Amino acid sequence: MILGENIRLRAIEREDIPRFLRWMNDPEVIQFLLMNSPLSSAMEEQWFERQLSTPPHLGQILAIEVLENNEWIHIGNAGLHDVEPVDLNAEFGIVIGEKAYWNKGYGKKATRLMLQHGFGDLNLHRIYLYVFVNNQRAMKAYEGVGFTKEGVLRDAVYKNGRYLDVVLMSILRSEWKEN
Repeated sequence: MILGENIRLRAIEREDIPRFLRWMNDPEVIQFLLMNSPLSSAMEEQWFERQLSTPPHLGQILAIEVLENNEWIHIGNAGLHDVEPVDLNAEFGIVIGEKAYWNKGYGKKATRLMLQHGFGDLNLHRIYLYVFVNNQRAMKAYEGVGFTKEGVLRDAVYKNGRYLDVVLMSILRSEWKEN
C-alpha cells in the first residue's frame, strides 16, 4: 500500500470490477480517455486478468482510495504502464471514476503518490503521459506536480466526432520534488 494524507493507493481486486465497468461505461468519465465503445463484463474481466499477468515492476494499475468518515472509498485508478527496464521510463495514467470526488484535488494527490512510487520505489528516470488538448484541468494539475509539456501530436485522436491534438508531458526524476 502507498499511503498519503487521507489517500492511499492499493492493488486492484476482482471485487473492484463492477465499479470499473460502471466508470468505463459512463460517457462523462471516459470523455478524456482513449475509449469510444461500451465495455462488457467479459471485456473488463479479460482486462483484469491481463493486469494480473503483468509483473508489478513492468507496470501496475492501483486503486485510489480516500478516507472519509473512517471508511476507505475507492474513487478511481492510477497506474504506471509499459515500464521500460533499460531506459527506466513509464507511462502514467489516471482516472477518477466517482464524479462526486471530481475537482477536490484527489487526482493531484494520487499523481504525487504515483510519482513517489515511480521514482522512489521503482527507480524510474522519466515518467510521461498523454493528455487531450481540451483537458485543461488535467494539464494544469500535471504542471502543478512538475510535469513539463514536451510536444503536441496533431490530430492524433478521434473522439466524439472530431480529431483532437494530444499533448505529451513528462517529468524526470531530477525535476521531481517530493511534497
